[in-house]
Amino acid sequence: MDLRSIVVILIIIGTSVSALAQEPSAANLKTDTQNVVKIISSDKAKVQAYCDAVKLGERMDQAEQNNDSKMAEELFKKLDELSQKLGPEYAALMERLQDLDPNSPVGLEISSTLATLDKLCNQ
Repeated sequence: MDLRSIVVILIIIGTSVSALAQEPSAANLKTDTQNVVKIISSDKAKVQAYCDAVKLGERMDQAEQNNDSKMAEELFKKLDELSQKLGPEYAALMERLQDLDPNSPVGLEISSTLATLDKLCNQ
């Protein structure tokens, strides 16, 4: 067996192991997202904090587009305060979602799950 064959075999094995390792993580992420949605949607104060956070996020995006860094920073501080009201599960989930491709199948499914919270804001 030559070196090239060994490298190809190692790449195939590494890819298979990596794919297997990611499956439970994706499943855990989906479960964690469902739990966070359940926690927030069952508490009126958390629903209000979530809706307020969404509005602040939109205002923060607008401030950044207008190059108003001072306003964006103020809004970020308020947003941080609101996210703490949503609980440690929410904060941990948001941290984990930072590395997720929102256009991946898992990312789209999680976005869909989180969108149920957005519907609560429109009531």
